[in-house]
Amino acid sequence: MAGVALVGVQWGDEGKGKITDLLASQFDYVVRFQGGNNAGHTVIHEGTKLQLHLVPSGIMYPDVVPVIGNGCVIDPKVLIGEMEMLGAQDISTERLLISTNAHLIMPYHRDLDGAFERRLGANEIGTTRRGIGPAYQDKASRMGLRMQDLFDRSIFKEKVAAALVETNDILDKVYGLPTYTVEQIADEYLGYAEVIKPHIAEVSSVLNQALASGKNVFFEGAQGTLLDIDHGTYPFVTSSSPTAGGACTGTGVGPTRIDRVLGIAKAYITRVGSGPFPTELFDEDGDTIIRVGHEFGTTTGRQRRAGWYDAVITAYAVGINGLTDLAITKLDILSEFPTIKICTAYEDARGDRYTTVPGHQSAFHHARPIYEEMPGWQEDITHCRTFEDLPEAARNYIDRLEELAGVPVSMIAVGPDREQTIVRRTLL
Repeated sequence: MAGVALVGVQWGDEGKGKITDLLASQFDYVVRFQGGNNAGHTVIHEGTKLQLHLVPSGIMYPDVVPVIGNGCVIDPKVLIGEMEMLGAQDISTERLLISTNAHLIMPYHRDLDGAFERRLGANEIGTTRRGIGPAYQDKASRMGLRMQDLFDRSIFKEKVAAALVETNDILDKVYGLPTYTVEQIADEYLGYAEVIKPHIAEVSSVLNQALASGKNVFFEGAQGTLLDIDHGTYPFVTSSSPTAGGACTGTGVGPTRIDRVLGIAKAYITRVGSGPFPTELFDEDGDTIIRVGHEFGTTTGRQRRAGWYDAVITAYAVGINGLTDLAITKLDILSEFPTIKICTAYEDARGDRYTTVPGHQSAFHHARPIYEEMPGWQEDITHCRTFEDLPEAARNYIDRLEELAGVPVSMIAVGPDREQTIVRRTLL
């Protein structure tokens, strides 16, 4: 058996969906362990781009069991819509399992998310306004509702009533928004129960039994290390743990069950929303990366901020996650440049140098990148299928990223399609 976790190394949007799609067929289970429909993975099925926000990418393979773990928060309307979208593409969702302990995103969570962001104004965090943060907030304050609550009408209504005592006051008195009644929410949400019930499972038991019986399990993370609630650029972070530790808490599988941790990083770096970004580009190079790399968010459609590769962040993510392998995506986008830069350290206003992520948010916010320059290759590499096929300058670039990270670059993506991936080291 093997347990392999996949995590984002940067601020998300690293191409995790493509890599998961490539690897999923080698596993018996593919498990989403955190986040909600604030994440988006784009996969290509028979030439059609499909955007998945909740359903794990393993759904594309008929022999794989896709699982949504307890660490996720689920908007049932979005989930059912995604299942219907897949069904329209003749992709069966019958195998999908959903943890009975995953929390529900309620309609008031979406209202609160948007209202809080509007109140922050210029200081907004940059959330997707899908209700993810408020859902996790209610989970932590023990006011949340879980998937299992959908299947007992009296318990569901009792818990909704308890939540609305405080929530309606906040909606009305703080934000001037409409309030909710118990019946209003029950009428909508209990209607989802019939569709969802066949998929409900005690996921921890399922996965532990699978691993004990020699099955292979792939833990699919969303977002990225620098968006982690504990280890990211707080407060400009998500509300869950997209690091390798989250794979354990978000599924009920112990850390000794995870054998390899694969980190995904773009050959450059992007970010959606607010927060520090030392290598962000505001020039023609940045515009080129955004244009050629089609850097627009899968979930929101917002234009991403773009910059040169940040090796400091990668080294930080190696430690936080215990990475054993790296996958570098979108290397082909850098074919546009005669010279490529790598950030190897930061410098603050006083001239002090940092070779790791600063421990204070102000220092990180004002950090200036120190670059190392390498020659580009300026030729099409989308046809390359082995490392040796790459131009020498591209090989040198990958070798340098590997050296700076201290872990092997096991996979290199040179295009969006599944076959446009160089595999240098297998995970199983």
